[in-house]
Amino acid sequence: MDEKQKKEYEQYVSRITPTHNLFLQMAKAFVTGGAICVIGQVILNICAGMGLDKEASGGWSALLLILLSVILTGFNIYPSIVKWGGAGALVPITGFANSVAAPAIEFKKEGQVFGVGCKIFTIAGPVILFGIFTSWVLGVIYWLGKMY
Repeated sequence: MDEKQKKEYEQYVSRITPTHNLFLQMAKAFVTGGAICVIGQVILNICAGMGLDKEASGGWSALLLILLSVILTGFNIYPSIVKWGGAGALVPITGFANSVAAPAIEFKKEGQVFGVGCKIFTIAGPVILFGIFTSWVLGVIYWLGKMY
């Protein structure tokens, strides 16, 4: 490549490369994650107000947050929330529900077995695998620590 082509390419790369404002991204993640937590707390308080114990209220809160996430994913709203809120929308239980529902919706046209069945855990599978593996490693470390 000659010098002119290199300059044109560098200009092209700088033009299409997105710029990120770290503070703004963190603020958006904080607001998004906080909003999800507030919704969960409201559900928890409503359940507790209806006379459910703490454990049952927590179960209903998690269940309804998952349901809301899957419904919003089905209507293609949750991906917009994730795009705006980043990790604030991906880290909570709602993000995990989205990571299971999105491939199921996307590959539905390929059929129940080869579409939904084979592709449903394409995003969530590694999270499950490494989550279980990490918990096992930490359990072994804890067990070894208790032995000494």
